[in-house]
Amino acid sequence: MSESGLPVLAVTTGEPAGIGPEISLRAAWSLRHEVRPVLIGDAAFLAMIASELDPEIRLQATNMAAVRHTGLPAGLPDRITVLDCPLKAHVQAGIPDPRNGRSVVQTLDIALEAIRDRWCDAMVTAPVQKSVINDAGVPFSGHTEYLAEKTNTDRVVMMLACEANAHLPYPLRVALATTHLPLRAVPDAITEALLMEVLRITDTDLRTKWGIAAPKILVCGLNPHAGENGYLGREELDVIIPALATAKAAGIDVHGPYPADTLFQHKYLAQADAVLAMYHDQGLTVLKHASLGQGVNVTLGLPVIRTSVDHGTALDVAAQGTGLADAGSMQVAMRVAASMIKK
Repeated sequence: MSESGLPVLAVTTGEPAGIGPEISLRAAWSLRHEVRPVLIGDAAFLAMIASELDPEIRLQATNMAAVRHTGLPAGLPDRITVLDCPLKAHVQAGIPDPRNGRSVVQTLDIALEAIRDRWCDAMVTAPVQKSVINDAGVPFSGHTEYLAEKTNTDRVVMMLACEANAHLPYPLRVALATTHLPLRAVPDAITEALLMEVLRITDTDLRTKWGIAAPKILVCGLNPHAGENGYLGREELDVIIPALATAKAAGIDVHGPYPADTLFQHKYLAQADAVLAMYHDQGLTVLKHASLGQGVNVTLGLPVIRTSVDHGTALDVAAQGTGLADAGSMQVAMRVAASMIKK
């Protein structure tokens, strides 16, 4: 916590040619009285974007050498702290440059160091362009995998969440058994051991990071109609049902498997704390529709709190100029991280 009692968030500003810098600045400025955001990115570049967005936005730049020596500077109510992580090449909006790829990855390393050394309480990440980071010579399949490797975490779980809104009278949280896999690879990836571990991590983080005393988790089947008793696939009978029985025996309140087209209805979701979907689009299509652009990505199982937006770099939006990006998901990501810190 900051000297004023506000949660301190390490905010990585993402791919500089995308909307990450803009939404990070806008969300940080709008929430500066609720949290203390510490933006991690190129200070000069962020100052330029800030001046284009709103002349009222004020930044307070520092660097890692100074922070390692004396800690973060005292927070000022009308200044956003920026930890400088210089870029290597000029930024052209909408066109990522591989020369900046390593700097983007470095912001993640800085955020982890800031949490490890207790300058910050949690990290919030703006979207990155995976292909450009790989073109820079850094093997990178995503934030989730990178942070798991850097924290020596064997298994993490991707969850997207949204708060209640005009069309959804309750929070919705959807965890994924598998993430970025080709659809043809999903059935082979789903094993009893995997499902048990995913359910354990989900149950634990719902208790410890959301403060839910007795989480109830509903589980989707893999096949249409949850396999129709084996006629439309045997994964439910051979893998999912045995895994759920093991989870129940371990004290996890889990139910299913349900047909995915039936499960995502109010009469079921209103009674649940989370849903476990078997693959990416099975769960996230519903959540992104229901969240009205206010979803947040949370990585479960890490030793740190990490939230993120539920969208990509939006290079096409960035190319049209400053001021067009929607910062709603970034605002929610910051608020969710702050809430998890307090709980």
